[in-house]
Order: sequence, then C-alpha cells, then structure tokens
Amino acid sequence: MRVLIVEDEARVASFIARGLEDSGYVPEVVGTGAGAVDRILGEPGFDIVLLDVGLPDKDGFAVLADVRTVDQTTPIIMLTARGDVPSRVQGLDLGADDYLPKPFDFDELLARMRAALRQARQPASFLLEAGDLALDLKTRRATRGGSSVDLTSREFALLEFFLRHPGQVLSRSQVLNGVWGYDFDPGSNVVDVYVGYLRTKLDRGRSPRSSRRYEEEATAFGPAPETRVEAAAHAALRSGGRPGGGRRGGRHLRVARAAAPVSDGR
Repeated sequence: MRVLIVEDEARVASFIARGLEDSGYVPEVVGTGAGAVDRILGEPGFDIVLLDVGLPDKDGFAVLADVRTVDQTTPIIMLTARGDVPSRVQGLDLGADDYLPKPFDFDELLARMRAALRQARQPASFLLEAGDLALDLKTRRATRGGSSVDLTSREFALLEFFLRHPGQVLSRSQVLNGVWGYDFDPGSNVVDVYVGYLRTKLDRGRSPRSSRRYEEEATAFGPAPETRVEAAAHAALRSGGRPGGGRRGGRHLRVARAAAPVSDGR
C-alpha cells in the first residue's frame, strides 16, 4: 500500500518511512504543504496520508482543507506535536480521519492506519435524504425539491446531525456536542437560533400555513408520509421555536420517527 508522508523534518520522515517499509508499506515523502497538495490531488493512488502540521510553507490544516475540497475519501492521519484539544478538534473538523500527537508509539501508528484503512473500505454514505430534501456530504450541497438551498457550514452540520438521528429525541447538550463541540455553554440558545435559521431557509417559497401544518403533524406519532421532509429537517425539530422565541425552558428536540431512511449511496 502506498503511503504519503508529509513531513519537513528529514530525521522524523526517515524514521517513519523505515518503519513503514519494515511493515510492508510503500512510503513516499514530501516536505512541503504545496508539494503535498500537488501529490495527493495530482497523483491519485495513495492509500493513506500521514500529515504533519508544522510545515514550512503552509501548515497541515491548510493542506487538509485544500485536499478535502476535492478528495473526501483518502484517509488522512495528522501527526503533530500540537496535541492540545483545540488543535485536535480543528484537524478532525477539517476532515482528518485521525489525529496522533507526537511523540507516539510506532505500533499505535500502525494500528491507527489499519483502522483508517478499514473505514475507507466500507461503503460510502454520501447522501442523506428525507422526502424531497437531500444532503450531499461529498459536494456539501443541500437541495429541496430539486432546488439548491444555500446553507452556511454550521447550518449544514446541524441539518446533517438531525438527518443522521431520525426518530430520536435529542437534548440540546447532545446537539451542542455533536455540532459545536466543546466551545459552547450547554445553557446557550444557539441551537434554537440555528434551528430558526434552518426553518427560514427550508420554508422559503412555502406558505406559512403549510409550514404550520407540517409542524402540527410532526408530533410523537410522526408525520404523514407527504410531510416526512419537514419532520426530518425542521418541523419535527420541536425545539420551542425560532431565534429568540418559543419555550426557553425546553431541553429536548424531537426528530420525527417517520423520517425517510438514510441512503448508503449504493
């Protein structure tokens, strides 16, 4: 298996390369961020990438972001001395499959590589669907009824989180942890605010009466078949309302049980 090692320190790169060769891999080394992007995107065929953060021209986070705009499938493990929580979260949120702080045990690196490669071989699940709403995780595009819906990255992440949990009652803390991570106070109303943003965008071009009907039907019994999109995306997220409105004391969001199943892309 071909492994691209992105590391500017020759001694470290040589150590990793020798260990990989002894384990049956075919390592190749590049020492700059620009060179890494060119190799990964210009020479398809690497089975996995080991990416350092502290590169001389552009850091590993920028390299990762550039690569993930085109290639969402090649496993990438970040290897870096930056082991603090914010750096790990940043790398994982940008699309890294794993994050291993230096110094590390080589056997652990090999185990993490095997795990990432196993995950990469699983069938891809790029499309989440509910009724006439579709969320393409590969192109980061949301559509409803065939029309594109322009979402910010946070709105997209929130909608993805809901569509991945059909039929579940989610606490605000769960949503905060799943979408925002550790940065927000559990008492924040940011979830209500962004649910309101989603409702506004998904309701655009639809009558208020239609939206109210969807919300009324998206109760504990689930919605009627024709309203599944609202149930899965926003009307069934009975959070207490829109930005600044509704019941502030509520602690849970319901995602209707009748939401359409997630497509596995096959």
